[in-house]
Amino acid sequence: MQQRTIPLPFEATFEDILANADAYVDAVFESLGSNFLVLPRGPGFIDYATFERGYEALKLATDGFVHIDLEHVLPVTLARPISLVVLRSILGFTPPEWAYVTAQRTGIKIDQGVVRTLDRNVRLAPEKPLVLKGGVAERLRALVESACALLNERAPKVGAHQIHRLDKADTAGGRDAIRRLSTMGVPYAMLLYERFLGRPFAGHRDSVSEIVGDVVESAVEDVLSKAGVSYRKTKRAERIDGFDQTPDFIIPSEFNPQIIIEAKLTEDDGTARDKVTRIQHLGELSRSRESGGVPRFEVVACIAGRGFGVRREDMKKMLLATRGKVFTLRTMDRLVACTRLREFATASPT
Repeated sequence: MQQRTIPLPFEATFEDILANADAYVDAVFESLGSNFLVLPRGPGFIDYATFERGYEALKLATDGFVHIDLEHVLPVTLARPISLVVLRSILGFTPPEWAYVTAQRTGIKIDQGVVRTLDRNVRLAPEKPLVLKGGVAERLRALVESACALLNERAPKVGAHQIHRLDKADTAGGRDAIRRLSTMGVPYAMLLYERFLGRPFAGHRDSVSEIVGDVVESAVEDVLSKAGVSYRKTKRAERIDGFDQTPDFIIPSEFNPQIIIEAKLTEDDGTARDKVTRIQHLGELSRSRESGGVPRFEVVACIAGRGFGVRREDMKKMLLATRGKVFTLRTMDRLVACTRLREFATASPT
């Protein structure tokens, strides 16, 4: 068995971390992993075959994109709801952006929650006919009406230092451009350029961001449950007395916080910096309540994702804020044994 030469920070004393910070940064970086190439499908994922059927239905309903108007488009969005996603993709808008533009053009206010729910319902049942009543039906009509108007127009001229969102290969020239592209093979370079502007899988990544983020939280919950540790997992946007920034886990409870766990995953170094600042703040809060030189509660960071492996100085800050209690998915099995969690464990991990 090869002997590990790089120490793990949660096994060291705080004094040793202060004296050898770079070595412990290397140790965390070595155990960090990223799986950003693989995304969860999630319940609202639309595969290409389904998307293509929606495209063909919309193309057929508009006579090959010759008649892009309410009369031709609205019925197909009700009969084949996936065509609504295709229509939004041609626009290149997110659901809230589509709602905002619609309100500007029609005067009908559409709450973001309404349009997000409509979009999600369509993605969950993309080929089940929509049955809408009252206000929702009126808002769908307004969405389709504004989309048709936009797609019949040419992208307007803007300043030299600006670019219009409709200045795309398929919409810059209005309806004629859409019709032309639908009847010819699109140049591969143009497809790559459009993809570069939009980031591959960007919309789907946004829709499953919470599922991705739950990977670390689920791993922490699994460890705590197996060890029989009492814990309080907070909800998003929940307010907890004594904390201006609500931590992810409080052990044993918010009434007697002894251990605080922040479970974070990020593939972006800018977001990682924000997470580090959050953990630093919790460390400062703990020290501000210390008694006899002992912090009021222990701060533990459980992290994953390549974003945390970019800036060495940020990792040093995290190690100091947690006094070395930084765990990754690869070292999560040591979470109880190497923190104060062992004081609250009532079962031996299997």
